[in-house]
Amino acid sequence: MPELLDLAGIFVFALSGALMGVRKRLDVVGMGVLAEITALGGGVMRDLILNVRPAAFQSLGYVLVPLAATAIVFFWHPHVARVMPAILVLDGAGLGLFCALGTLKALEYGLSPLHASLLGVTTGVGGGMLRDVLAGEIPTLLYDRELYAVPALLGSGAMAGLFTVGLYGWPATLAAALLAFGTRIAAMRYKWRAPLARGVTPLE
Repeated sequence: MPELLDLAGIFVFALSGALMGVRKRLDVVGMGVLAEITALGGGVMRDLILNVRPAAFQSLGYVLVPLAATAIVFFWHPHVARVMPAILVLDGAGLGLFCALGTLKALEYGLSPLHASLLGVTTGVGGGMLRDVLAGEIPTLLYDRELYAVPALLGSGAMAGLFTVGLYGWPATLAAALLAFGTRIAAMRYKWRAPLARGVTPLE
């Protein structure tokens, strides 16, 4: 079940990466690269920091799922773009799951709650950050237009807090993931944004 949930999150993140490739008018190779980076980048960064072999290189599915998402977007990107609101909801679910699981893995490898929370955020947003850099966009991590990194930080912090008081396993992981997911959906619904410096107008 954990691997199936992981692959589901990877698939949704890969769709967003491939769609970015379409918007940037990249060819199928570029689409595939963005899909793979978006889906796997955060987890690879986490595992390299933990000095363990990345999970993405232990299962063929981790590589094939983003390629399948690329193929779907390549042939049917107008249809995928039309259901983008639903994909964003799934993306929020993937964000919550990845930040909670990333934090839990870091805690199990002996990191402090603070460092584990930061690594959980890296797991959730790292792939998207690499995608934006490669695509020439301002990374969402730096310009949180609809609170993306903040929900990840809340979910990761909750996971670390629950682990510290002896609560872990799937109930705690699900609770932390739901907190991040709920905050992300509320931010999308109500257009919540992180504040800018005084006197600075937002980019359009």
